[in-house]
Amino acid sequence: MAKWAILSGIEGNIAAYEAVMADIKLQIRGIEALYILGDVVGATPESEQVVERILNPKRGELEPLVCKGWWEEQCLILHGWSATVEPTDLLEKYGGETVKLLWDAVSKQTVNWIRSLDFGFFELDCLLIHGSTVSIDEELTPDTPPIFMCDRLSRMQANNFFCGRSGLAFQYHLEGGSVTSSVTTLDTQTPPQVVTIDSKQIVGVGNVGRSYGEAVYTLYNPDSNQVEFRNVRYGEKKGFAKV
Repeated sequence: MAKWAILSGIEGNIAAYEAVMADIKLQIRGIEALYILGDVVGATPESEQVVERILNPKRGELEPLVCKGWWEEQCLILHGWSATVEPTDLLEKYGGETVKLLWDAVSKQTVNWIRSLDFGFFELDCLLIHGSTVSIDEELTPDTPPIFMCDRLSRMQANNFFCGRSGLAFQYHLEGGSVTSSVTTLDTQTPPQVVTIDSKQIVGVGNVGRSYGEAVYTLYNPDSNQVEFRNVRYGEKKGFAKV
């Protein structure tokens, strides 16, 4: 049974990406697709090296399918290719020094490549994006309320939703059921509306490059609907393990 390898958050860490690619090669059962759910680049000089590596897979490696992430969106803002004029989020989270580092780390050629990336992918009954169905920067976590998750899922007809914005590795199950809603004003009350949902799952795919020495990514079997989190240690403490 072929699996999908789903990554997010390389963040310009070439050593982490190489460690994950090595782990993928060790899988006994083949990998038929490789998805990278954004945050390929980061405020690091290795970002260009990571992009070059992704665009030129080694012999026997799959060509990754890549969508935009939060860091890619910041690059577009800095270069004037976004509706957002100022990098407010980047400044608030990391400060002006990081803004300069990101500007220096990512070339105009790479920015043009970023512009060509999709918002996400829809395969079989699976949606794969960086943030949520609302925006790239929205984080879904194990603590997100079920009604909030239902709203995000109702926007797309997907039973399996993979995201990477939070950097966490988690499975969030929504059991099948129905939600009844109505609106009451001073003058009228609308008839109740019933929305029925099937059983669904939201999967946080982990983060590859944020924590040096430890990369986390996800394997997914679309035939059995099974999810496996892989924890890859590299550097001084090398090794491979399940989360």
